[in-house]
Order: sequence, then structure tokens, then C-alpha cells
Amino acid sequence: MGAEPQAAVADPFERRSRLWAYAIVGFLSLLTVVGSFISDYAIYLAAYLWFGFVYGTCLQYGRFCFSSAFRDLFAVGVPRMAVGLMIAMVLFGVVSAFVTASGNSTFHAAPYGWHSVVAGLIFGVGMVLTGGCASGSLYKTGEGNVTAMLVVLAISLSQAIFVDLGGWLNALVPETWREAAVNRGLPPEIAVGDGWIDQYLAGYVWNQPIATYGELLDFGNPYAAALVGNVLIGIVLPAAIALAAIYFVWYRKSDLRKRRAAGGVAPGFAAELAGYWRMIAASRRTAIAGLVLGVAAGLHMYVMKGLQLKFGVSNFADLMTAVGFSSGISIKGTVFDPGYWYLTTQEAQLVGWILDKLGWNITDNIFFGLENGIPNPLLNPALWMTAALILGAAVMALLHGEFKWKGTTLELATWALIGGTLMGIGSRLGLGCSVGGFFSRVSQGDVSGWIFGAGMFAGAYLGVKFFNWWTERKMAREMAAFGP
Repeated sequence: MGAEPQAAVADPFERRSRLWAYAIVGFLSLLTVVGSFISDYAIYLAAYLWFGFVYGTCLQYGRFCFSSAFRDLFAVGVPRMAVGLMIAMVLFGVVSAFVTASGNSTFHAAPYGWHSVVAGLIFGVGMVLTGGCASGSLYKTGEGNVTAMLVVLAISLSQAIFVDLGGWLNALVPETWREAAVNRGLPPEIAVGDGWIDQYLAGYVWNQPIATYGELLDFGNPYAAALVGNVLIGIVLPAAIALAAIYFVWYRKSDLRKRRAAGGVAPGFAAELAGYWRMIAASRRTAIAGLVLGVAAGLHMYVMKGLQLKFGVSNFADLMTAVGFSSGISIKGTVFDPGYWYLTTQEAQLVGWILDKLGWNITDNIFFGLENGIPNPLLNPALWMTAALILGAAVMALLHGEFKWKGTTLELATWALIGGTLMGIGSRLGLGCSVGGFFSRVSQGDVSGWIFGAGMFAGAYLGVKFFNWWTERKMAREMAAFGP
């Protein structure tokens, strides 16, 4: 008898994995259908849910992680992730430019200044220590990685606590910040003088300039401002320069070596251009993920703006109020509803909501009390996006046989908590993480995006140097234990 064809033998583990993947998709579909029967407004939450699902599948498929993009460059000279990142930002920018020019954008630019650099640096160090940024840790959570789960916990917990801290930290606040914050006349529920981050925001950050490249260059036509100012000048040219630097500093040497082994090296500009293209084309899986991610992120804004117009609202809190839910809404009458891909704030809201239920007065600050609120997790649109991102990553991992519960060690857990805490602090100082402070902002032509990214780049470099030193020191101790 001949051997039974391999395809005829079903792998029980693979079959179970596929069933779990289908079950997750089925559950999210059922949730969407049931929600639509309960209220027409549920489509607003469903939109966040399914875009989050797409983000999760793209991140997992392309192993898309901002930490890896920088770490791979500095540690081993591999540009794959950095190339995919640039592709995604350009595509997101092109799609969203048309959304912006048509007046259907949900994006709001952020203040830019030295605080963006410092915040990015702190975040960059943290993401290298953990081995994953905010988005990378979330998709790895979907793969069953316990260390990544600890990173997400540390980011969320550190933000929720940091925005409400005062005490001895107030001694670090310049008097000019304190005076400017107090003179803003914020609601009495916000104890400006008692919170460090409140004085930082109201006394310093809110006084910094806010602009996109299209606004700075003062284009009269909205399409020229979006396509030429924001995309061409604000995204494409800087991305092309960054990729050229990556090619000459990290990729060209290995490419020349391969070309010599294949039969010689043709000199000249054409040869360099061909090498530049090979670097981009070599990142196929990441590039595909970046392509889908960029297009989806642009469409996300268009859909959310359309739903706001459909329901005649500007924030999800209006829909909450319409169905009788007002708990957790901010003083401004809003909840966190970015309308585009954003991370970390909603995870901090979940922790804030839990702390509030445990008796912590967590809303006497700008972050929770004035701006974002702490709505019930079931009515938090951005949190639905995060949950679906994790589930989307889980589905993709299950379908590709890459899902596996992976435990942690004391050392990994320690780095996860330290690095996650730094990322949480950096996120709040920079008003966003690697996604909300860098990726989404750069893709919208926001001046603050590249500034935060420059800080992240420097922080990642320092983080890699520190880890190299730590590893060498650890290996030296281990070798010394064996004796002479």
C-alpha cells in the first residue's frame, strides 16, 4: 500500500486553530448583528470594531512593530520593518488627503515643540526595553504572548496613574506653567494646582503651535494643501530621504556583497537606484501589510465622519446621552472618540474606570475629567477597536499556525513592566504613542509627528546601546562563574 497523501491527513491542532479563528469571527459578527437590533447607534461601535480587526490582522501578518523597525536597524541592520512602516504612512497619507480635502476628516493636529522630542525619546527607550511598541505588544497579545500582555498592562496602568499624580512632582513644575494653567480658568472640578500633568498641559503644551504642513505653507486650495503640503512635502519627501539614509547606512553594504557574489557590480546612479528598489521590494509581506494598513486607516476616518454626519453628532457621547447613558462622560460632554487609528488612551481609560469603581477619584484631572471621560468599557468606541485588534491578530495567528501561549520569565517580566511604564509616560507627555503620536500624525501632515518620531529614533538607539551593554555585562558575569 502506498503512503496516504499528506493533504488527506488532517492535523488536529491546525483544525482546532481554524475552528477558533472562525469562532472569533463568528462572535464579532454576531455581536454586530445583535447590537444593530438593540440600537441603530451600535453601528458606530461596530465600525471601530471592524477597523480594529483589520488593523490586528495587518499587524500580525506583517509582524508590524515600530520597536522592531528601529531595533532591527540598530542591532542587525535589517530595514524590512522600517520600509513597511514608510509605505504604510505614505498610503495612509494619500487616502486621508482626499478625505481631508473633502472636509470629511476626523483628525486634529497636536501641539509641537521640544516636549515632543523628549516624549518620543522616553517612549523609544521603553519600547526597546520591552521588545515591542504599543501596537506590537497588542498584536503579540493576540498571539498568546504573556510578556506582551504585561507590557500592555504597564502602559495602561502607568498612564492612568501618571495623569493624576501631584504631590512632590509639583515641585518640578516651573512657576510660569503653574500661573498659565491657573489663569486658564478651567472648571473647578479640575484641580490644576494638584496635578503635575495638568499644569504641564494647560500651562505649557496648550501654548505650543499647532499646524500641518499644508497650513504652514498656506495653500489656498484644500486639495493642494492636503496633497502637496501634507502628503508630498510632509510625508513622501521625508520618507524618501529616510529610506535613502537607511539604504546607504544599513542596506547598501550587504547588497553590494550579494551583487559581487552574483557576478559583479555595475557602478552608477542606475545601479544604486536598483539597489534602493530591491530594499523596498525585499519587504514583501511587511509591504503588503503596510499597504492594507495605510488604506484602511484612511478609510477609517471617512467612515467615522460619515457616521457622525448620519447621526448629527460630533462625538460618541452624544449618542450615549441619546440612549440614556451619561455616566463616564467628561466635563466637556465628550468621551475619547478619535475617529481614526489610535492606541493607549482607551487602554488607560479602562484602568481609570476600574480605579474609579475601586474608589479612586480619578476624574479630577484634564486627561480623564475634562477631555476623555471614563465610559463603561462596553460603551467605549476606541476600546472596542483595541479589543478587536487583539482578536484580529489572534485570528491571523491561528490561521497561520502562529498562535501559541508563551509564558514569561522574571527577567522578561521586569523589562516589560519597566519599559511599558516608560512608554505610558512618554505617551502622555507626547499626547500619543508610536501610532497616535507618530504614525497617524505623520500620515496627516501634522508637524508634531516627525518631531515625536525623531525622539523615538534617538530613544530606540539609546535603548539598543543599553541592551548591548547589559547583554555583554551579563555574559561576562556568566563566563566568570565558570572560573579561569
